[in-house]
Amino acid sequence: MAFSATFFISSPPYFTLSCRNYKSSLFPKSILVKASSTSLDYSTASVADKPIIPLKSNNWEWKLKDNSINIYYEEHVKESSDPPKNILMIPTISDVSTVEEWRSVARDIVQRVGKINWQATIVDWPGLGFSDRPKIDYNADIMEKFLVDFINAPDSPLQYSDEKDLVVFAGGHAATVILRAAKKGLVNPTAMAAVAPTWAGPLPIVFGRDSSMETRYGMLRGTLKAPGVGWMVYNMLVSNEKAIKSQYQSHVYANPENVTADIVESRYALTKRKGARYAPAAFLTGLLDPVKSREEFLELFADLDGKLPVLVISTEGSPKRSKAEMEALKGAKGVSKFIEVPGALLPQEEYPNMVAEELYQFLQENFEFGR
Repeated sequence: MAFSATFFISSPPYFTLSCRNYKSSLFPKSILVKASSTSLDYSTASVADKPIIPLKSNNWEWKLKDNSINIYYEEHVKESSDPPKNILMIPTISDVSTVEEWRSVARDIVQRVGKINWQATIVDWPGLGFSDRPKIDYNADIMEKFLVDFINAPDSPLQYSDEKDLVVFAGGHAATVILRAAKKGLVNPTAMAAVAPTWAGPLPIVFGRDSSMETRYGMLRGTLKAPGVGWMVYNMLVSNEKAIKSQYQSHVYANPENVTADIVESRYALTKRKGARYAPAAFLTGLLDPVKSREEFLELFADLDGKLPVLVISTEGSPKRSKAEMEALKGAKGVSKFIEVPGALLPQEEYPNMVAEELYQFLQENFEFGR
């Protein structure tokens, strides 16, 4: 999610910022004919009709230089005598990123009975969701390091998993961050799914990245981080229920009627957590962008060609500019399967049954069929 803004620069360091809740030029609506090569009966995947899978929540202490950051994560595990195979689910990076985005999908997949006992771990990013939000210099490298450490650290919640057996599902920017780490050989999952993948933050994709704009982004970040005025600007742009509802209805969800009062209230509560504005300040101004161009974006997938299966899930109602990046992946090197489902930027939350069904078929195709 994001906002639209106009910057008026007088003499440094002074500036004013006018903003509005928006149907973003970053995320306008766009519809495309379904491109899936499969036809699935989503009606059979109702989560409500399936047994409840216990949710176990905990915190993991992540060491970053002199900082000890409590990272919130959840485990969805069903009772079984069979050894588990783990799926790491990573939320989309946004102003109000949260593990809640993946809960229904995790529960749906884990409760299924097949040849493999799947279990799911959902983790919140540092500075977002229910994790600690220290005042650090958030950027794409920090976020990548976090994922690498979370997967590889000896005391990681995933330590009981053989990394060679780890599957990763990630949404939005998260998909691009984990792909970048995989390209570098820092993580070695056995399969990946990128759900509505993105790579460009709100302001840079609208206003560009020339030196003049980068200076203004820096000024905005400084303002958002400042005591007093930072909270005032953050409250105006992000931390109010009207803004959150408008964003979800305009570009986060495809169907405005699916934006419930409970969702808005949940996300609003996240914006009131201590340190809530620091990571979003980096996201809005492009510091969390894993790559800087579509060419780099496509190269991440191409580099993994033949190394592991990669599923891309695009959405029918994706905003125009985000949709263009997703469409560029159709038939791209390194993408073993490309499908399209209803939704916009959070299909895993808005249409969890459909996303879960597609993801589970991907798991079956690569780990169960023919065994």
